[in-house]
Amino acid sequence: MIYPQSFDEKTGFAAVREMVAGLCISSLGREHVSAMKFLTGFEDIDLRLNQTEEFRHILLFADNFPLGNIGDVTPGLKKLRVEGTFMEAVELFELKRSLDTARGLINWFSGKNAESYPALTALAAMAAVPAFVRERLGALLTKEGRIKDNASPELLSIRRGIADKQASVSKRIQAIMKKAQGEGLAEPDAGVAVRDGRLVIPVNASVKRKIKGFIHDESASGKTAYIEPAEVVELNNEIRELEYAERREVHRILKEFADALRPYVDELLEVFRYLGLVDFIRAKAMFAKKVGGVKPVLSEGTVLSWKQALHPLLWLTLSREKRETVPLDIELDGENRILVISGPNAGGKSVCLQTVGLLQYMLQCGMLVPMSENSEAGIFEGIFIDIGDEQSIENDLSTYSSHLLNMKHFIRESGTRTLIMIDEFGAGTEPMIGGAIAEAILDELNRRGTWGVITTHYTNLKHFAASTPGIMNGAMMFDTGAMEPLFRLETGKPGSSFAFEIARKTGIPEEILKAASDRVGEDHINFDRHLKDIIRDKHYWDRKRKSIRQLEKKLEKDLERYEEQLGAARSERKEIVAKAKEEARTLLDTVNKQIENTIREIREAQAEKERTKAAREKVEELKGSVKDATGDISDDTVERKMEKIRAKKERIRKRKEREAGSLDAGGPGGKGDQSDSRGPGARAGAGGTGGKGGRGGEEDDRVIRAGDYVRLTGRDITGEVLEAGGKSVMVAFGNMITTVKESRLEKLSRGEARKLQKGGGSAGSSAGSSGGGAGGGRAGDTGSGAGSGMAGGTGGGSGSGVSGSTVQRIRDKKLSFKPERDVRGMRADEALDVVSRLIDDALMVGAAEVKILHGKGNGILRQIIRDYLATVPPVRSFRDEDIRFGGTGITLVELEG
Repeated sequence: MIYPQSFDEKTGFAAVREMVAGLCISSLGREHVSAMKFLTGFEDIDLRLNQTEEFRHILLFADNFPLGNIGDVTPGLKKLRVEGTFMEAVELFELKRSLDTARGLINWFSGKNAESYPALTALAAMAAVPAFVRERLGALLTKEGRIKDNASPELLSIRRGIADKQASVSKRIQAIMKKAQGEGLAEPDAGVAVRDGRLVIPVNASVKRKIKGFIHDESASGKTAYIEPAEVVELNNEIRELEYAERREVHRILKEFADALRPYVDELLEVFRYLGLVDFIRAKAMFAKKVGGVKPVLSEGTVLSWKQALHPLLWLTLSREKRETVPLDIELDGENRILVISGPNAGGKSVCLQTVGLLQYMLQCGMLVPMSENSEAGIFEGIFIDIGDEQSIENDLSTYSSHLLNMKHFIRESGTRTLIMIDEFGAGTEPMIGGAIAEAILDELNRRGTWGVITTHYTNLKHFAASTPGIMNGAMMFDTGAMEPLFRLETGKPGSSFAFEIARKTGIPEEILKAASDRVGEDHINFDRHLKDIIRDKHYWDRKRKSIRQLEKKLEKDLERYEEQLGAARSERKEIVAKAKEEARTLLDTVNKQIENTIREIREAQAEKERTKAAREKVEELKGSVKDATGDISDDTVERKMEKIRAKKERIRKRKEREAGSLDAGGPGGKGDQSDSRGPGARAGAGGTGGKGGRGGEEDDRVIRAGDYVRLTGRDITGEVLEAGGKSVMVAFGNMITTVKESRLEKLSRGEARKLQKGGGSAGSSAGSSGGGAGGGRAGDTGSGAGSGMAGGTGGGSGSGVSGSTVQRIRDKKLSFKPERDVRGMRADEALDVVSRLIDDALMVGAAEVKILHGKGNGILRQIIRDYLATVPPVRSFRDEDIRFGGTGITLVELEG
């Protein structure tokens, strides 16, 4: 229920309705705007809000929405229900265009957009364009809306006859016109004209009788007469007869079409109802877009918890004036249902009241409202408002009397689902009596569980609100420094009218204000002063909070800027690290080349001990550079490692300069007993120590060194030692490099290794070409010295036989290695190939365990894989995974460490 009848005008909804109607593109949409009414059902309101919200989304984000022409031909359709009636061609053309629009809308919502716009899709389902009607209209009308010539054979014949005769008339009258101009009867620049649908020639009025024919018209000045020559009168008459025949044939065709259309009238009216609703919803969405309307959280109960609410008309007005509108925050709930607002005049009390009334009414009419989306709004069964002056001379009503009549209605009709709004409660009569009556009415409304917003200046109502459950005070804030209202509502305390301050600002003499203060009394002055102190303090802390919020925003921006700068610094750091790695790789390549050159020098020098010793020291320096360059290059250590590499490179350069002229062909050589050029001393030399290489007789042949050939204990698989020292040894078994405990290896001579390789026991080692030592010295020497024999190939000087590219490959493999493979669904040969590569990669990166996921099935693939694993030397053992994590479907493989 809405009260009073002038509710729309009092709240401003009449202006809102007019604006929405102006946004419609059809009379059908405007009819829906006029019929828009207050709803109380939750589902009805929610549906209309959802429809409008979805259309608002379309306006914001959809580029191809097919909203075309919407014409209102419903009167003509309704007329068709009567036999013998028909629609004119222009109406049918409007019908065709509107049906095309409806079909486009229905298809748009039934396609890929259906899921995004469920409420509008459901609305589209109510309408269907009859295919028969659409096809018949397409066959009947041209693109310009004219009945097609081939609509019937008779019409085609008539129109051809008209065209032929019009051509004859035109040809004949042009000849007459030319002749008249030649005789001076018509102006040289004159042309054939049309009057009353007939072709005529303009001639000078003074000689009009020289041309036989009928005068149809004269110019305004009377100097020109428009004559239809007698020679073409008969032809024009024939054309007129054919036009009458054309009209009769068209009417016959339209009646025939109307008979075919008549069964579809109800369906077509439903389509136009749909089009009108779409236009109406679109207009509501456009208004919402204009004022920032949204759908708040809708509750079936009675609640009013709004944030940042705006009066749309006030916002539009102030926006045009480039002024800011202060939003309204208000909350009413079961504990505080009625808000009593007090404060200064022109401070915004009435605007708050009107905002609540207008927005709640808009919401329950299915319109989006300008407030924060996380606001919560309930549903009321009635909204009553008492605002403005309803005095009437005719009805003998004063302002106060009309106010009391409204209160009578409020008391009689209000309940727990009623929202009331009363402006200047109690005003219009003697203040003490008016205040007492207002307090009693407020008490009754509160007892009935009514919800409402009330504005007042009466102190007794402020006290009553402060002491009565269900009612709370609210104050419109006032800047006492600038002496101007802030238009901001604060709930929980009453407001002061600031009457003395405003009077003082307007220039009322101070003695008069003092006299007024004495008349009011000290108690009232103290109460008002107390209210002003509260408001002043509140205003102070509000400014503080605003300042804090601004600082927080600044801090957030600074933090965001810092994070951006940090991200940029990290990116720059990555670039630096990448560049450092590239420098390391370049240096590594250079050092490897220098190592190879140095080894070549050692070969060439052979017994030239001092020169060989210097070359070996150079190898040691270069080897240190290699280790630094190929070590783990992390973000935290790259700069330090690069600095060490550069320093060592500089030391090498200085040593070369210092010793460039000191190396000679001789020097103290070793004199060890070297009956075998591949003695232990050779291995020491191969290790790049540059030390006591000729003391082979004193060394233990069982010690494994870099360059030695070895085999796994108990197996006939040979390999070459790449690095030795400690309990573990790096061995190359063919192309597979792994680390093995020294206790599991047997040292072999070159002959034994070759013999096993020929017998099939080799793991594919290419030891003869990839390893090598530095030789063992000349036979017969007894001293210690660096021998010269190279046990094969060119790779020996570094002691490891591993190039920088190999180390880099191992490092890269470590980064990308994953210790598990899934071979389910593979053939046996494919699965074994995957397992073999997994074992090779695991050994290369030093992984202790890998996992093979083969599935359970009938167990064949599992058995084949395990049979293969039993033949692989580096596999220590294998077992099933824990039953919780796959059991017999997964094999865990433990590798030699």
